Amino acid sequence: MLDDTVARLCNELDVQPEIVAHDLHPDFYSTQFAQTYAVQRGLPVVAVQHHHAHIAALCAEHHIGEAVLGLALDGVGLGTDNTPWGGELLRVEGTGFERLGHLAPLRLPGGDRAAREPWRMAAAVLFQLGRSEEIAQRFSNQPGAQTVAEMLQKNLNCPITSSAGRLFDAAAGLLGVNEIQAFEAQAAIQLQELAQRHGEVVPLEEGWRINEKSVLDFSPLLAVLADCRDIDFGAALFHATLAAGLSDWVERTAHQHNIAAVALGGGCFHNDILLRGLSDRLAGQGLRVLTARQMQPNDSAISLGQAWVALQSIR
Repeated sequence: MLDDTVARLCNELDVQPEIVAHDLHPDFYSTQFAQTYAVQRGLPVVAVQHHHAHIAALCAEHHIGEAVLGLALDGVGLGTDNTPWGGELLRVEGTGFERLGHLAPLRLPGGDRAAREPWRMAAAVLFQLGRSEEIAQRFSNQPGAQTVAEMLQKNLNCPITSSAGRLFDAAAGLLGVNEIQAFEAQAAIQLQELAQRHGEVVPLEEGWRINEKSVLDFSPLLAVLADCRDIDFGAALFHATLAAGLSDWVERTAHQHNIAAVALGGGCFHNDILLRGLSDRLAGQGLRVLTARQMQPNDSAISLGQAWVALQSIR
């Protein structure tokens, strides 16, 4: 299908590619096709990391050539260290990027299955908080609860991720909003709806930590959510504290690296509460905030970002 689409578009648009760009993940069919296509035609090829592409897409839309601070929040994208990223603070300039910080890693008990079952992310948080003895009882309706607790104890099939999407899942699982998702991002959507129903709240004081390596940790917030009985309030508190913590993190980094423009990319920015709250805070600090306007912030923009990086590499 991809092969036919590429051939058809090149024919209909009467274009001859000069360079080929693809995602960093080696197992994607699109990556394998791109590499084969480039070799067959003697074309240069460039691999573009997923979150670099998210921010590059915003640079393309806003015609930005100078360095920007990119905050990429989504479900998953392979990082340069071969771990799944998804909560990244990047310095992006043309073909290059530098990872300046990331969200504190969360374990994925069961690997990809944890992305479909928020109760597993909640279990990972409980383990991280030193409360693993609560997992089996708290999720007694899940047949694998005791097994997951043992997996976490023994660190078996529990890869780590910096994903913001999994942070949303963990919050939803801790609050009992959603334990198993029927479709992608269901837990995050439900969490947003509950927060909107409750209305604005004051962020949790000291609800996050930022260490010397610029790792943003929301463990204090998650610990409060684990004991929260008011689900609507918990959802609102999560959103308010998330925006406040992210703003603190971005502001510090922007000033440290003397960058005036901040680009917000990734599927998590479909969340109106997060987008509005964070944008307002950053703008209030005098930062120029770049958001998706003519395109979506999700993976539909990835190809534009890849093309932008490829274009910079041949200029």
